[in-house]
Amino acid sequence: MSDSKGDPRRRHSAKVVDGPGKSASRAMLRAVGFTDEDFHKPQVGIASTWSQVTPCNSHIGELADKACEGADAAGGKGVIFNTITISDGIANGTEGMKYSLVSREVIADSIETVAACEGFDGLVTLGGCDKNMPGCLMGMARLNRPSVFVYGGTIMPGKGHTDIVSVFEAMGAHSRGDMDLIELKQIEETAIPGPGSCGGMYTANTMASAIEALGMSLPGSSAQNAVSEEKREDCVRAGAAVLKLLEEDIKPSDIMTRAAFENAITVVIALGGSTNAVLHLIAMARTVGVALSLDDFTEIGKRVPVLADLRPSGHYMMSELVAIGGIQPLMKILLEAGLLQGDCLTVTGRTLAENLADVAPYPLDQSIIAPLSEPLKAESHLRILYGNLAPDGAVAKITGKEGTHFSGPARVFGSEEEAQQRINDGTVVSGDVVVIRYEGPRGGPGMREMLTPTSAIMGRGLGNEVALITDGRFSGGSHGFVVGHVTPEAFDGGPLALLEDGDLITIDAQENTLVVDLSDAELARRRANWQQPAPRYTRGVLAKYARLVGSASEGALTDQD
Repeated sequence: MSDSKGDPRRRHSAKVVDGPGKSASRAMLRAVGFTDEDFHKPQVGIASTWSQVTPCNSHIGELADKACEGADAAGGKGVIFNTITISDGIANGTEGMKYSLVSREVIADSIETVAACEGFDGLVTLGGCDKNMPGCLMGMARLNRPSVFVYGGTIMPGKGHTDIVSVFEAMGAHSRGDMDLIELKQIEETAIPGPGSCGGMYTANTMASAIEALGMSLPGSSAQNAVSEEKREDCVRAGAAVLKLLEEDIKPSDIMTRAAFENAITVVIALGGSTNAVLHLIAMARTVGVALSLDDFTEIGKRVPVLADLRPSGHYMMSELVAIGGIQPLMKILLEAGLLQGDCLTVTGRTLAENLADVAPYPLDQSIIAPLSEPLKAESHLRILYGNLAPDGAVAKITGKEGTHFSGPARVFGSEEEAQQRINDGTVVSGDVVVIRYEGPRGGPGMREMLTPTSAIMGRGLGNEVALITDGRFSGGSHGFVVGHVTPEAFDGGPLALLEDGDLITIDAQENTLVVDLSDAELARRRANWQQPAPRYTRGVLAKYARLVGSASEGALTDQD
């Protein structure tokens, strides 16, 4: 009969399995493999996002087993449970994409629910696709029990150095008549060669890198190939690391500090990462009680350059960065330049500076990471814009290749599908500013990514000639002159709702403004005549989400204060 209430590592599991009053609990656990000895061990929940839904997560079942082995070998008792995943790459351009951001909340809710109910003392969470990662971190932050996140790893390149974005852009080229069906099918068949997350510095690799910089993953976890011995070893070490964290009573709130989030933002900028990092990092910070805002990205961006020549705007894939050492040498460069705060605690039990002390530099002949003296862009590519179209802010991804200023007439659409149709049929022409509204967190609902429209624009050869603004989001694979997360969103009566075809819109990524050439009086006149549209969903998870979700500028949380 278990009675280990004096073990401080077992402060949660002891309440579930200790003493004669918990005999029924022990009986249930014996049926899933617990022995007498196991009831005296700290229990480590292993949250697996394994699924056949997407290649990003199709291998994570094996990785969860490895994490469980690591926890068991270190003296704990691993218990694997599952949470969901969806696939942005599959759902993009469909109504199903409205469930994507919603899944982040469902994942966080489910991890909190299972771990709190079952009395796990610590956690390992494993994620592969975009929303898994912030969802896992938010669940761990809510519980605030010793925890480690493991990234599922990046996919290998497809034939001809292709990836999922290559397929989307090939679809655009086909719609323009520049690619026949045989060529399109060849790219479709070879671009995704096996398990792993999308191969550029898209949202998955961006968030994995941010979480490692935050200190919540073991060093190197963000830059490993999905199918590799290194990734399996990472999982074993993560399981063992939770036992050390339990011994030292190091919790997520000790690691996920304000300084750690600043480190994460710094690394995201240096890597040229996804705009979704803005949304997710703010959500993660607020969940753990750290104040983080859009303006923090602007302030940090003034001193941090873009160094990584990675897709979608650059040339290389994550697997190629893995081959030269991953992000650890980059972090050491940033640390030595005074751009990272080295005294931040990490899941190793050591500081960031201590973790980086023995990291070797990149090979001299590499061309993926530029030197600080010759950055690809001197300031951040993530631009926070304000103006009469975005009073509460908007997020742009401006690498400089598309220019820093765009002005043109609005071409206004009330949904992604409507915009996609008009891009494909040639209605959208050079010089237009495509406006896609009512796609925000509440209006969509779900704040869909606009990868299909942006890929169609690129595929039609209009990448430098058309801008796109939306209260929705963008995939990490989107590039071109794009502005998302416009707040307040149109459904809440934001200025985006008041636009008409032909209104002159100006995007200025130097002055960081997003404005329409309309007087306050004209905007007020239009607002007086505007009526909020009926909700698109009145029952089910999307309706519930729309009622609960907050502004994108505050992380689009459903449990905000």
